[in-house]
Amino acid sequence: MSTLTATPGTPETPGTPPTVQARPAYRVTGRRVLASEWAKLWSLRSTWITLGLGLLFLVAFGVIAASHYKSTLGSGRPMDRDFASATAASLSLFGTNFAQLALGVLGVLVTAGEYSTGVIRSTLAAVPRRLPVLWSKAAAYGLVALVVATVGAFVAFLVGSRIVSGTPAAMGLGHAGVVRALLGAGLYLGLVGVIGTALGALLRSVAAGIAVLVAALMLVPGLVSLLPTTWQGDIDPYLPSHAGESIFALTHDASALSPTTGLLVFLGWTALALAGAAYRLVRSDV
Repeated sequence: MSTLTATPGTPETPGTPPTVQARPAYRVTGRRVLASEWAKLWSLRSTWITLGLGLLFLVAFGVIAASHYKSTLGSGRPMDRDFASATAASLSLFGTNFAQLALGVLGVLVTAGEYSTGVIRSTLAAVPRRLPVLWSKAAAYGLVALVVATVGAFVAFLVGSRIVSGTPAAMGLGHAGVVRALLGAGLYLGLVGVIGTALGALLRSVAAGIAVLVAALMLVPGLVSLLPTTWQGDIDPYLPSHAGESIFALTHDASALSPTTGLLVFLGWTALALAGAAYRLVRSDV
């Protein structure tokens, strides 16, 4: 013989089925998709490692360049051509070319990594409209890369400017164009991260995304230098890497773009990569 004990406060009429509470309905909103992508970004160990490498490259190579300049100047040896007209700002941003690889590669991993593991199926099942996933990934990682790169640029400059103090390259934050150059370097590297994210979504392969990123930023400029001189002047300034460099350069020669024009051109490259990723995401299956 068994005894049924009713739960206090919940009287039930005999023969009446128990009441089942319905789950609250959740709507897929842009804010929630962004929060989800933000959480996924920081849950990956590769995020912490690669961001740390990008920050290390930016600061370490800037300090090394400033130290090399100071030691060469004090030794009486002929100055390298690349360092002859160097400033504290240009020396501190010497590691930008190395940091862009780390931040760009992590951008590729943010999107292409989900395709390689199959997690993208769950992501798109939760967000059927698809495009908010791409915008949220690009926005979340682009913001992180922007902050890390900007902090690294300012740290590298503060340390490097102390090293070259008292030399022809010495300058402080109050010098014309210095703050703009440091902020421009952070913005450039942040956009490189967004381009990496777009390439990962477009190519859906980590290896292919990294290969195209490296080719666009480092190999294509070398190939263009082999073209006739008259062609180089029409193509070279508009390449992604050279347009990006003009954003944070203190001085510009006649063939280089102005900071504003360089930013607009680089934004165009970024928009093109995102448009290609968005088109494939909408038009093709996972």
